[in-house]
Amino acid sequence: MGKDKNPRRVADNEAMAKLRMLRTSPQKLNLVAQLIRGKKVDKALVDLTFSKKRIAEDVKKCLQSAIANAENNHGLDVDELVVAEAYVGKNLIMKRGRPRARGRFGRINKPFSELTIKVRQVEEQA
Repeated sequence: MGKDKNPRRVADNEAMAKLRMLRTSPQKLNLVAQLIRGKKVDKALVDLTFSKKRIAEDVKKCLQSAIANAENNHGLDVDELVVAEAYVGKNLIMKRGRPRARGRFGRINKPFSELTIKVRQVEEQA
């Protein structure tokens, strides 16, 4: 009896990791995600390690999680992995504010975002 197994959301040669509730705007996070799209994972890790952006450390954790998922859950070879997709989405926005002149209220938005990284195993060209 029981339920059928859920189908995989990614192909057989792919693995994915998702990071939610990152405390930065999606626009700033997308700058770091652009940095690693299409690169081999070892090169992408080096780029994130030496990036000056604050959020690069969290993106690096997500990439390492995707690599670990590929190796442990799907049996892919780490040396042949490439960052296939890295995309950013909006999450909630905390609304804060501070008093301004003449009894007004200055609104301050504190956005959150989420990051999805897919790595794909690509065979080496001879």
